[in-house]
Amino acid sequence: MNSSKTLNLNFFNKSEHVYLFLFLLSLFSRIIISYFFGDRVLENEWAILVENLYNFKILSMLNFDGLLVPNLWMPPFYAYFIYLHALIFGMEENLANYVITTQIIISSFTTIIFYKIIFKFFSLNISLFGSILFSLFPLIIFSACQISSASMYLFFLLTFILLILNLASQGADGSLKNLFLIGLLSGILILTRRDFILIYFFSLSYSFLFFKINLKKILIIFIITTMTISPYIIRNYLSFDRFIVHSGFGYNLWKAYNSNAKVEGYYIQSNKLKLEISEVKKDVFYRINEDQVYLNDAKNFIIKNPKKAIDLFSKRLFSFFFIDFDSSQKNYYNFFHTIPNLLVSLFSLFGIIIFYKKDSKFNYLICSFIIILIVYSLFALLPRYKIYILPFQLILSLSFFEFLLKKLNKNY
Repeated sequence: MNSSKTLNLNFFNKSEHVYLFLFLLSLFSRIIISYFFGDRVLENEWAILVENLYNFKILSMLNFDGLLVPNLWMPPFYAYFIYLHALIFGMEENLANYVITTQIIISSFTTIIFYKIIFKFFSLNISLFGSILFSLFPLIIFSACQISSASMYLFFLLTFILLILNLASQGADGSLKNLFLIGLLSGILILTRRDFILIYFFSLSYSFLFFKINLKKILIIFIITTMTISPYIIRNYLSFDRFIVHSGFGYNLWKAYNSNAKVEGYYIQSNKLKLEISEVKKDVFYRINEDQVYLNDAKNFIIKNPKKAIDLFSKRLFSFFFIDFDSSQKNYYNFFHTIPNLLVSLFSLFGIIIFYKKDSKFNYLICSFIIILIVYSLFALLPRYKIYILPFQLILSLSFFEFLLKKLNKNY
């Protein structure tokens, strides 16, 4: 679908110039926002995890009278990402600044990755316009300036999607290097957010069925992914005597489905639940057994209140696609947050309405978007999660703009 039309500005006729422009635009915008609104210290779970890693060489959030319970709830990659900075710069007050600096650089490269994806489907003009919107989108900028895995995950996710699209283009000629990178990135993504597992298996299945990637190449990707996550699986097996990557599913389900839950979830336990958790034995298996208590409570709520559970899911689906009209989050209704989100959501809805593509690559993007939309809507939502569907909503919005341009200009 690439158009031969280009901008009149000769500067953008070379891809290297486009990359440089987008990188610098992203870099300076994030530096400015970080100066005023960026995180300055490690807090909460990240502070505990990294301090225990740094001081005791164990990834743990719980300490029972000297027993550091190995972490299972928090995906480990981002903790090790911060820990790497601590090894280089030390556990000092400025550690958060070093982490944010790295995130800003990586987030600036994310804009280039996004451009490479959309340039496969749109003209240079539309691709550049869409990438500028992506670069300057307030939530995407802000996420790079916070101690959160959101911007890192977005970078890895879009890179993974780009590699899958490249693999689709190469077909039988797909290089071993590309297969290795897809497998490696898949492992990192699984260790960054547990929900990626669904995107991973969907992508491999889609590649086999629609991109006609042979089973041998799919198997190579799977083996490399397994090798990437195997050290963490071995660590968990040695700690818990079972093969496991993540725990915490029960807790996350409970947050979303209890009598007081809203779109954002609810985090205060009932007296009955507090009693059940207090009876969980405080040993190395504490997190696993505690998670089972949360899971049982959530399942009981869903079984007894199916209509309310469906209603909660529906509200989350709407809030995730558009905005949450009942948020308790501080500064959620800031103009620079709500208006851009509403606009891109509205235009992406128009993009869905007019959507009809026989292009299997574009359909892959839309299917990935739908999976992410549904999976996140099943659980409690935080405002930063919106960042994971924004690239897809921008692509759908661009598709709608392209549709309008073709209607207005028959020669387009």
